[in-house]
Amino acid sequence: MAVKIKLKRLGKIRAPHYRIVVADSRTRRDGRAIEEIGLYHPVQNPSRIEVDAERVAYWLSVGAQPTEPVLAILKKTGDWQKFKGEPAPAPLLQPAEKAARPLFEALGGDDEGKGEAITQKKKAEKKDEAPAESASTEA
Repeated sequence: MAVKIKLKRLGKIRAPHYRIVVADSRTRRDGRAIEEIGLYHPVQNPSRIEVDAERVAYWLSVGAQPTEPVLAILKKTGDWQKFKGEPAPAPLLQPAEKAARPLFEALGGDDEGKGEAITQKKKAEKKDEAPAESASTEA
């Protein structure tokens, strides 16, 4: 029985995410898997990749063959280089923290209100005047 390490697709139509699974090579893409050994979410920025390195090393040592997409993922995480005895790649990028209001502060803006409304709504003026007039006529 030939064993492959491949991607199992999950998610909505335009929001895919994958599980990295070990399965028989004859099973279909989303079919039954022997073991799930990782996650891959390509839609997130940056892509989320989680791989159980011990299980990958075990399955590669017993002869499981990774598919091309899985091989690319294993090369990014460094598990393939560890298995082959090559030097490790550079670490993966982590998402940077965003500043609260970078564009506003970059323009030299301050919190003071510069442009205020000159005229008020006409409906608001009529409501304010009406109770004042009725109170003056009653007295």
